[in-house]
Amino acid sequence: MRRRTFLRAGSTATLAGLLAGCASPGESGSDGTETPTSDDATTTAADTTEAANEETTAESSESYSVSMTPVGEVEFDGVPEEAAVYMPGYADMLVALGHGDAITSVGQLSRFHTGQYDELDGVSIEEEKITDLVNAGVTRETLLQLEPDVYLIDPNWLTNVFEMNAEDIQFIEERSAPFFGNTIFRRTDGWHDYDYYTLYGAFETVAEAFKETERFEAFRSFHDDFVDRLAEDVPSEGPRAALVWGGSNQPEEFSPYHLSGEGANKKAFHDLNVRDAIANSDVEALSQSQRSKIDYETLLDLDPEVLFVRGHEDKTPEQFQNTVVSFMQDHETASRITAVENGDVYRGGPIFMGPIQHLFLTERFATQLYPETVSGELFDRDDLASIVTG
Repeated sequence: MRRRTFLRAGSTATLAGLLAGCASPGESGSDGTETPTSDDATTTAADTTEAANEETTAESSESYSVSMTPVGEVEFDGVPEEAAVYMPGYADMLVALGHGDAITSVGQLSRFHTGQYDELDGVSIEEEKITDLVNAGVTRETLLQLEPDVYLIDPNWLTNVFEMNAEDIQFIEERSAPFFGNTIFRRTDGWHDYDYYTLYGAFETVAEAFKETERFEAFRSFHDDFVDRLAEDVPSEGPRAALVWGGSNQPEEFSPYHLSGEGANKKAFHDLNVRDAIANSDVEALSQSQRSKIDYETLLDLDPEVLFVRGHEDKTPEQFQNTVVSFMQDHETASRITAVENGDVYRGGPIFMGPIQHLFLTERFATQLYPETVSGELFDRDDLASIVTG
């Protein structure tokens, strides 16, 4: 398959060595234009062929641009067919837009939680075809080997978290494809001094890049209806909860998060009006530069009514109960925390979250937090699947 070229607006370098391909038949007219036809019965076969060739050339040369902070305006000459992703939340966006087969990589496959796709008819992902970037090594050589049409990655994430620099980013863009992304899962990194996007703000921008605005609007309408209906059964003031990372089956210390803070991975808690038991304390939230830990004594002082523990999404609720929760219940200090005493300790959800994952996670949390008013499936799986599959 011949690869399309992608140009970063404002760049002084052309993307040398890439072959410009033609738009597929399914992409023609995607911007609302109609394919011209001829009703001239005297047109010869040669004229028809020549007209078709000219039409194909015109279509393949049509370009469009989409802007996203921090990369600015990026010009595309066709819908990306392959996308290198780091944060699984962006991979989930591609699945939601019907482009799951475009995903060539994620940062860590273990953090790309895909079990919810099993509940959506016709929606699936071939994980064996996806490169685990952390395992492969996050280097410019690895990224170049992917040969995608776009890197759906915030380049500043790469230069601040891994041993890459601005020269590496430029090197990759000049020889492969542009970067297009914004780190949205948290808002605690000092280096992120530019505009953030909400989950749906980023989702909408990605939809523009993949020419799927109509599908996005249908998905957003589905989401809005779900959240509005849920609000009728959720109290305006939810329980005081603490969100921590503790990946061990017998955790003794934790990395804390601020539930009241912004970031795409907090959206489900905000939608359910969960209050933050940590925010008004002197406990600092996890970030790239902040790696301090808290223990059970600190959690006992905070005494949350509900405790969410991340790092256990690969477990079933029963497995989580039989390992982490059982350990806490037998622990001298942990057992005195209100959340542990009342049995309100739950898996904390994924770190990186996309729009499909958000719907399922919000449903899960809602039924756990408010069992007296919320139960069962809270949205129609078939309706959601029909949006994703088109």
